[in-house]
Amino acid sequence: MALPKAKTDATDARLDGLSLPEGAAWASAAREAAMGRVRAMGLPDRRDEYWKYTRPDTLVQAEVQAAAVFEADEGPMYDGVDRLQIVFVDGKFDEGASDDLSLEGVSIERLSDAAEKDIHWAKDVYGVLEERGQTPVERPLAALNTALAEDGLLIHVTGRVSKPINLIYHHRSETSDAILHHVIKLDEGADLTVLENGPAAARFNKVMEVDVADGAGFHHVRTQGRDHERRAATHIFARLGKESTFKTFTLTVNGVLTRNECVVEMLGDDAAAHIAGACVGDGDFHHDDTVFVTHDAVNCESRQVFKKVLRNGARGVFQGKILVKPGAQKTDGYQISQSLLLDDDSEFDAKPELEIYADDVACSHGSTSGAIDEDGLFYLRARGVPKEIATDLLTLAFLAEAVQEIEDETLREELVGRLDAWLQRRRG
Repeated sequence: MALPKAKTDATDARLDGLSLPEGAAWASAAREAAMGRVRAMGLPDRRDEYWKYTRPDTLVQAEVQAAAVFEADEGPMYDGVDRLQIVFVDGKFDEGASDDLSLEGVSIERLSDAAEKDIHWAKDVYGVLEERGQTPVERPLAALNTALAEDGLLIHVTGRVSKPINLIYHHRSETSDAILHHVIKLDEGADLTVLENGPAAARFNKVMEVDVADGAGFHHVRTQGRDHERRAATHIFARLGKESTFKTFTLTVNGVLTRNECVVEMLGDDAAAHIAGACVGDGDFHHDDTVFVTHDAVNCESRQVFKKVLRNGARGVFQGKILVKPGAQKTDGYQISQSLLLDDDSEFDAKPELEIYADDVACSHGSTSGAIDEDGLFYLRARGVPKEIATDLLTLAFLAEAVQEIEDETLREELVGRLDAWLQRRRG
């Protein structure tokens, strides 16, 4: 079906003058195919069903809206964790600030270096999972990323990596427009934890493709913030093999616009995928979690757990779907999205979906939105706890179910501590 002329014209105007990065044949072919997808789909607009609740205008326009650089007033994230640190500044790799990329059980390369090699393992993953994730829902911003990304990491995991890899994103320019593309391939039985933190840029487009082989485990914890004016569109595309594990958690604080998409294909029996997130929004804040999990194997488990705390007119969105294909018997799919609205001006829009073509499954979804627990607030106030502190305690308790999806206790405590500190700072 031909695109509407208005959409074609808008897409052509945005792409006019852009050129694809140079590289070896495999990289050039992937980029050209991705650009072809962008032109065929058109860049998103409000008439697209999956952008019904979120305006994509500032994510696709040529001009970057300036975002003031937030001056950090706290220590580095994950500072108490032994980790390998890799730093990007406004979307560019900072070698001087990064650790040596050597680590047992894993090889790490920059996309710009790997793309110049005639033969590379990334040929079978780069742009491949993103392209698979375009069906049945089109995700043109991800295809645009595959076409234009010049920097990012290619991580090949061959064993159980002894410490996490921490990707740190600094924002230094008020008009930075960053595009990063990471590819992570885990061999059979391998295990890796990836930590991400930082605002990254005034506008940020990031794709992470994760290929998890049989018996492998991927663990991901991400914090986004605390710049007030940043805009971001992120995508994770994951493919899971037999008896593999995929777990991701995202904490978002501040930001004018954030859209996090996660697309997971469960292709091997007995696999597990847990996708969770929590956000705290205040004022001019729009946060969108869009998730699509496909069960295409037997006895697989998926969990989607999302909590949003909104105040002063902030807006939250959750779009989550579980698709159970024919033959995917014994599927266990769970989905919950909840919001805590701290005033009458904030808004939460939820669109949970189940599409099931197998008869031996246990799938459920639910979504709720409400105010602070008045009974709990009364209980704390009656025992001398000031109202603002009592509200923060109940807020932390509300977010707990999502945070508990983080498997590592040290990381859980780190994020709860940060949340508590941010809430205290807001009171001050």
